[in-house]
Amino acid sequence: MSEKVSSTVSRMSTFLSFASLAPKTKNIVVAGALTSFVFGVYFYTMRAVGGTDELQIAIDKFEDQKSKTESLPSRS
Repeated sequence: MSEKVSSTVSRMSTFLSFASLAPKTKNIVVAGALTSFVFGVYFYTMRAVGGTDELQIAIDKFEDQKSKTESLPSRS
């Protein structure tokens, strides 16, 4: 039980050290954290979307097949 209390105290001391900073410094720390988060999400999303474009490949194949069937003469 004392381990749990000591870990809580160490987390609180970290939070208290943040609280003891000047307001301008706190704003800079929060702005840096938010900016890092936003850029991280942006780059993760661009990497995920910029991978293989399977949907576009499937659309291109479908259009090729459609154009081939339309170019064949119809038999009546």
